[in-house]
Amino acid sequence: MKVSDFRSDTVTAPSARMREVMAAAEVGDDVLDGDPTVRRLEERTADWLGLERALFVPSGTMANQIAVGAWTRPGDEMIVQRWAHVITYEAGAVAGLHGVQTLTLGGIDGVLDAEQVRAAIRPDYVHCPVTTLVCLEQTHNVAGGRVAPLEELQAVARVARERGVAIHLDGARLANAVVASGVSAREWSACADSVSICLSKGLGAPVGSLVAGDGAFCERARVLRKRLGGWMRQAGIVAAAGIVALEENVERLADDHALARELARRLDPLPGISADPDGVPTNIVMVQVEREDLDAASLAAALEPHGVRALPFGERTLRFMTHLDVGPEDVQRCAAAVGEVLAR
Repeated sequence: MKVSDFRSDTVTAPSARMREVMAAAEVGDDVLDGDPTVRRLEERTADWLGLERALFVPSGTMANQIAVGAWTRPGDEMIVQRWAHVITYEAGAVAGLHGVQTLTLGGIDGVLDAEQVRAAIRPDYVHCPVTTLVCLEQTHNVAGGRVAPLEELQAVARVARERGVAIHLDGARLANAVVASGVSAREWSACADSVSICLSKGLGAPVGSLVAGDGAFCERARVLRKRLGGWMRQAGIVAAAGIVALEENVERLADDHALARELARRLDPLPGISADPDGVPTNIVMVQVEREDLDAASLAAALEPHGVRALPFGERTLRFMTHLDVGPEDVQRCAAAVGEVLAR
């Protein structure tokens, strides 16, 4: 039975084009002399972001944690949105790896307000931790793929820079924000001192992320990548797929966004749930389960025999994500399956 997998945009299989370039990739030892294909990916990414250098790493979590480690020292404090990925879904790494404490702001909507950040930056006082980093996220996962307006990020950046505090942008799905907003990656990156992007989410690569910044930052990042075990050898094999992802799969994200809105339109009228089509800015559909006799996990389990997969995202929220391996027929199939389950 065909499975329509809406759990995440990370479930995609490499395309035929990606497999072709991976098989033919020019490689070298990235630890010793460098890998030429990795260098091309890093240069291409730095250019896309408008930053000086980029560093290829295995995962988005590693990219974010490298940035945290590069900007902080043990005992420092980081300001971050309450539901940001870097503190919600990275296994406590900020504290466990770097000895950094966090001051969290905002709610489930993903907003990080500039004036709240201003008030949260610690004074220069021996009894207080030193605020050394503000972490932003674009798009915001828990907030349903929300694209924070450019002005919102610029305002936070101005406050941080006035106080000499570094800014890291977790741009795992920054390409989605670029396509949804029409704002270039360079404009988003100008709000930060370091930026991470993920190639294995909506862009469809099998593995890999990058973290970028100026030369001094990237030198610190290289040391941290070594400490975290992220140095790879003939990494050009996977970097080749990353180049295809970045060069060929950004603009097509508009198809995922349109498909997500169509899915929300089909699900929202069904009794017992709500999906709010007007609240779907990118490729994430957050479905609220409103029936008292049903929760998100139970609904997800009931959809499995129909060949439809979704991810429980809390007790009463079910997340559906569109990506390059689902199409209109999968959306139709999904809506029919949810309707049948709810009708029982």
